[in-house]
Parts: sequence; C-alpha cells; structure tokens
Amino acid sequence: MKTLHIDHQRDLPDAAEEIVKELGRHRIVAFYGPMGAGKTTLIREIAGRLGVEDTVTSPTFALVNQYMTADGEKIDHFDFYRINRIEEVFDLGYEEYFDSGDICLIEWPEKIERLLPEDVLVVEIEIEDEESRIIRIGTRNEPN
Repeated sequence: MKTLHIDHQRDLPDAAEEIVKELGRHRIVAFYGPMGAGKTTLIREIAGRLGVEDTVTSPTFALVNQYMTADGEKIDHFDFYRINRIEEVFDLGYEEYFDSGDICLIEWPEKIERLLPEDVLVVEIEIEDEESRIIRIGTRNEPN
C-alpha cells in the first residue's frame, strides 16, 4: 500500500491526485476511516480533480449522489453510515451502480463489506491529530 502523510487540509489536493492516479482499472473506491477523518472532504477533492463542478456533499440521507465530470463521466458517491440492514443496499440497486462502469466512491464500506468486489481500491484514513492524517492507498490483497 502507498502511504501518504497529510499535515494540513491544504495538502489534500496532492492526496486526491495520488488517488486519481491509482484509479487505473479500478472503478470502485472504498474509503475507510472514523467519523471526522475527512472522507467526504477527500472525495470532494477527488471529484474536483476528475472535473466535477457541482457541489460535492455527503449523501448521508439519500445514500447516493451522482455527479458528472467535465468529460461526461458519472461519479456515484455513496454513504452507507445510516444503513441498518444490508437489504437497504439491495433496495437501492447497488449492483446497477457497481456494474455500470461509473466511478463509485464509497464512505462507510465496512457496512457492505461482503458486497464489495475483489478489485476495489481501498483508501484508509487514520487521524493523527486535528489537522494531520495518514492515508493508505492500495487493494485488499496488498500488504500494509
């Protein structure tokens, strides 16, 4: 896994750029981290790097927001924090999103772990202190 040290929020564009570079064939990105780690903020930066001009907000209550890049590519942004049963994700029609070829950025993927494909790109955010974070980027099978 690639490890990045973020000392301040102003360093997030560089972290977002690294994640965009790692996308490659990965279309699904799972963002792990505790509440307040900055998952939505990082996703906002990634979406901006990909050419999204809309305001990127957490889809906490809607479960999914869709954005369009400047190139007409769709980005699906999920937040599964509030799901209580895996059936809610089935009701959402998650398979259509995951199989669409769109970029899927997922907050709280631990709630749907068994539904994630093997080739998911993993982004782990660890809080060091109020401003600094450690961000690890890789796949499930890569050693830390």
